[in-house]
Amino acid sequence: MGRMIILCILFLSSSMALTPAPYKTAKYKQILKTIRLLETTVKDKDVELLHTPENPVDGCTFTAVTCFQKGTLKLQPENSQVNSTFIQTIKILKRFSFSDPGKPCESSCESYEKKKPKEFLKSFAKLIKKVIRVGYSWVLFDILQTIRGVLFYIISDNALLLQLFKD
Repeated sequence: MGRMIILCILFLSSSMALTPAPYKTAKYKQILKTIRLLETTVKDKDVELLHTPENPVDGCTFTAVTCFQKGTLKLQPENSQVNSTFIQTIKILKRFSFSDPGKPCESSCESYEKKKPKEFLKSFAKLIKKVIRVGYSWVLFDILQTIRGVLFYIISDNALLLQLFKD
């Protein structure tokens, strides 16, 4: 009976650890699709080069995302036929919020190399993919922590039972 209760606790704990991640992952995957859509509609010739964060140091992801958001406001549509799609995708990226402030970063947006808009968007997509991978690893960490706690409980409970039977 006790083992059944422990298994139920384990199941509920692991399912609770998984609940926040799918929403964030889905949100980041939608942003990734939006960036890819924008790549096909953005003007890439005779335009202003944009500061492009590449491989930001751990903890500086928030700063890098902010730089990308500022840069997207400077993008231009390739032609008038894609203008409405372009405007919608820019609005989505402008409203996108990244909830990990991380640590204060020494690098500013201006410290990054300037690149063409399509390269800028490819780097943005690469950063979002990294955020998705990191999100999955934190979920796994939470699940492992929960399992460790339950196993500790089982072991200490069994040790207590053994001690009672010895006496």
